[in-house]
Amino acid sequence: MSLAPSVAVPRFRFNSLPLLIVLFCLLWSYAFVAGKIGVTYCPPLILLAARFSTAGILILGAVALRGEGWSLSLRDTLVFALLGVANNALYLGLGYTGLKSVSAGLGGLIVSANPVFTAVFAALLLNEQLTWRKVFGLLLGLLGVGLIVGHRLSVGTDSLHGILFTFASLASIVAGTILFKLLAPRGSLWIGNGVQNVAAGIVLIPFAATFADISDVVPNLQLLGSFAYLTLGGSVLAYVLWFHLLRVCGATAASAYHFLMPPLGMLFAWIVLGEHVAFRDLLGIVPVALGIYLVTRPAAATASRTSR
Repeated sequence: MSLAPSVAVPRFRFNSLPLLIVLFCLLWSYAFVAGKIGVTYCPPLILLAARFSTAGILILGAVALRGEGWSLSLRDTLVFALLGVANNALYLGLGYTGLKSVSAGLGGLIVSANPVFTAVFAALLLNEQLTWRKVFGLLLGLLGVGLIVGHRLSVGTDSLHGILFTFASLASIVAGTILFKLLAPRGSLWIGNGVQNVAAGIVLIPFAATFADISDVVPNLQLLGSFAYLTLGGSVLAYVLWFHLLRVCGATAASAYHFLMPPLGMLFAWIVLGEHVAFRDLLGIVPVALGIYLVTRPAAATASRTSR
């Protein structure tokens, strides 16, 4: 009896990257709305100091309870602490101060310009290729953001003071993104995120104690819900996803997904906060969407060819 040759059956491999990108964009964009709610009832520095400290304790506590060994070297621990100052304390400290006088939609919009500056510095410092297609896509994204910012300023719905704080917040996350790729810390992103949150909490607590008044906190369910979301969905989950995308996609491609934050942020702000969205704002989304496609498509194509 002859045996038929065995035929290898190709296995289906589920690509989780698109799902992770969608989840990151939803978590990150809604955080602007949750942050706007939070700073309505609590001074920004107190809110953030409590958020980061709680998130750091939860993450590192879970690591200890699970009996995981400390997988970070001293150098990597210090790098993650530095990233916590840039990506958490400065980025959100400045951003939440801006949210006191700008809308959640505009706050997310300004920060979404992150890909343009990140791409330039990534080309200069990280040797990431900056093709003409990427340049055109980044300029389109910046154009869409600029159209919406210009309209918001012309109708006078947002404060210039708050906008300046938000641009300073943008500079902080660009610096943090480049530092992560440049210093390339190794080890568990989960533990690293815990270190970042603890470092950010330690840095912000003295400022909160000096410049904020605990009597200004208005305890209610809205503040509790906002704090829970910002701590668990933002500081714990969204940041782990963000650094995973930086490792997998590169600084330029990963940062390009921030161009999705304006339409999503405005949508959430309209649904939850009732913020007005003008037709001109919606027109700005068109170049934003096309810009994301142009920036990320080459990276995706390259990754596909490499995996074959």
